[in-house]
Amino acid sequence: MSRLGTIARRTFLIGSAAILGGVAFGTYAYHRPHPNPLAGRPADQGIGAITPYVLIDPQGVTIITPRAEMGQGIQSTLAALVAEELDLPWDQVRVLHGPPAAAYYNAAMLEEGVPFAPTDESWLAETARHAMAIPAKFLAMQITGGSTSIPDGYEKMRAAGAVARAALVQAAARRLGVDAGTLRTEGGAVIAADGTRIPYTDLAVDAAQADLPEVPPLKDRADWVLLGKSLPRVDMVAKSTGTAQFAGDIRLPGMRFATVKMNPALGAAMNSFDASAALALPGVERVIDLGNGVAVVGTTTWAAMQGAEAVVFDWAPAAYPATSAEMRAQISAAFGPETLDATPRNEGDVTQATGEPWEAEYHVPPLAHATMEPMQATAHLVDGKLEIWAGVQGPGFARAAAAKAAGLAEENVTLHTTLMGGGFGRRTEVDATVYAAKVAAAMPGTPVVVTWSREEDMAHGYFRPMASARIKGSVKDGAIETLDIAICAPSIMETFAERFGIPMGGPDSTLSQGAWEQPYGFANYRVSTYRAPRTVPLGFWRSVGASHNGFFHESAVDELAHLAGVDPLAFRLNQMTHEPSRKVLEAVAEMSDWGRPRPGRALGVAYCLSFGVPTAEVIEVEDTPDGIRLTGAWAAVDVGVALDPRNIEAQVSGAMVFGLSAAINGQITFAEGRVEQTNYWDYEPLRLHQCPEIQVRILESGGKIRGIGEPGTPPAAPALANALFALTGTRARELPLASSFRFA
Repeated sequence: MSRLGTIARRTFLIGSAAILGGVAFGTYAYHRPHPNPLAGRPADQGIGAITPYVLIDPQGVTIITPRAEMGQGIQSTLAALVAEELDLPWDQVRVLHGPPAAAYYNAAMLEEGVPFAPTDESWLAETARHAMAIPAKFLAMQITGGSTSIPDGYEKMRAAGAVARAALVQAAARRLGVDAGTLRTEGGAVIAADGTRIPYTDLAVDAAQADLPEVPPLKDRADWVLLGKSLPRVDMVAKSTGTAQFAGDIRLPGMRFATVKMNPALGAAMNSFDASAALALPGVERVIDLGNGVAVVGTTTWAAMQGAEAVVFDWAPAAYPATSAEMRAQISAAFGPETLDATPRNEGDVTQATGEPWEAEYHVPPLAHATMEPMQATAHLVDGKLEIWAGVQGPGFARAAAAKAAGLAEENVTLHTTLMGGGFGRRTEVDATVYAAKVAAAMPGTPVVVTWSREEDMAHGYFRPMASARIKGSVKDGAIETLDIAICAPSIMETFAERFGIPMGGPDSTLSQGAWEQPYGFANYRVSTYRAPRTVPLGFWRSVGASHNGFFHESAVDELAHLAGVDPLAFRLNQMTHEPSRKVLEAVAEMSDWGRPRPGRALGVAYCLSFGVPTAEVIEVEDTPDGIRLTGAWAAVDVGVALDPRNIEAQVSGAMVFGLSAAINGQITFAEGRVEQTNYWDYEPLRLHQCPEIQVRILESGGKIRGIGEPGTPPAAPALANALFALTGTRARELPLASSFRFA
């Protein structure tokens, strides 16, 4: 609520806007807001607009959500924030993704990169976090990711609903000639003392013609009707009936279908190609040179994919090491003072160990995102205007890249952000959109949907980096005396910033993410990061650096607990300095009945603070004649305020399965500079029979609200690895675990 006090009335006045014959309401916290992306309809049509978040037309109310729906339910929760303050029943809510626009920038996106732990709520730390909204606004970062959608939208979306409601009430008061204080709202209408009921749809234009009211007080939590409850997702019916529209579902007259084939040596050039055999196949119409590969266009997607396999290429070789072993050796050689990126935590003196010493080295492979929906985009260029339908996490970046690829001014490109069949960070990239734009530019007047094959998608993702950790420690008197963690990997941010032209200065915070900020009170505690040379293209994988640093950190803590002869869960609790973190550990201990004898089975625990969310998980394993089975899984999280418990539970469960899949089977390997994995058969997620029953408990400390899309992933791998040690006595220090254990 503190930020709301800084919102002046005029910050809502972003200019006249109209969309679909309706009226838009919204809110901003800056005195010079970005232009309204919905502006443009003439006033003489009786259309008025205020700001971009709520659309009211004769058919009802549509809430404009600025974040992408990838199956995580974010559009439903964002819509509920507005609908709660607008007194709009859930069955009257419609949702539309906002267009690419600076106005929809994500102010919370850069907060994670400040050099303060999430548990640090000092004046200096909070000032630094708030200040990051300034470059976020300047950079117009309309991004869905980093578990930031709720932290960014929690106050502004509620304020948008509140100011829209107040504007509608004032419009009704003017119409009825009564004091606004005598009116109330209910069920999408303003109601007078005498029972007169005026629907919002009848008041929208009148409300838009007047000055905006002050931001009214937001509802107390005790008065919430929608928030804090499990709501049906707004996209549930469409997805259940097959009517939901994804990027590959667009159908226009004269549609053609295409696929791409790129150099398997990632980022390398294409010397030449011979398309004669492809063009001789039925249904193949064109082969378009894309520079480092081709697009094959046909009358069906299948024809295009068959054609792509028939093209003969002369590929340039890779510029990076040819094999996974060579890449690993390159990382090993990069542990040195000349490649030191940062030392974000350095407390006490880790060299002054007097207790029992220990050291180990850990390794993780690159990982692909492997979204269920392969990369797709539809594009149509007509009379110098390009229209694109794509599932993207950064629509502004995608539109700019498409304009450049097609040789157009950005204002001549319209991008529609569709639903997505998973993202996990992969759809922050714009390559699919760029290729669709290039194909459309080569075929003006012809709409084309570009669909990657699963094999092309698997081989050309922007991968989670290969990484290693060298860890030393000592225990004394049943506790950690020293812990010295050195992590080395190529920089995700370095490659991402270069691709998108974003300035990057200083260390890459993702190298240490999920390691340095853990709220343990070890007296001598150091985390250092080293930047290895760049190899293959890198990107943001679900939970980013915390995904592997959680494995490094919590495996080490577990090893030290066993070295000290202390129960691993009690060991963590005894050295935890953050009360909400203690509570999630206590909760998961209670849920799993930690400490109860279970013959033939064993438990492993792990904790990780990532994206500000304390998360603890326990995995139970059993050794069977068919191999090791996962027989139980428990997770406890603290999100500060739980807006939709069922959705949070789904996200935590999904993130845990995502992490367990990667821990057991996930790896991308290279031979001759090429990715060896091709499909789910050799990049295998957990099968249904392998998934344990998962129980989730949601705690609410009442602190800062947090997002939940990613925090369930980091503890999964170490919890499983720790359980395997408890069961077998074998300590796994390298992923995937299937290389060391046989799973049923």
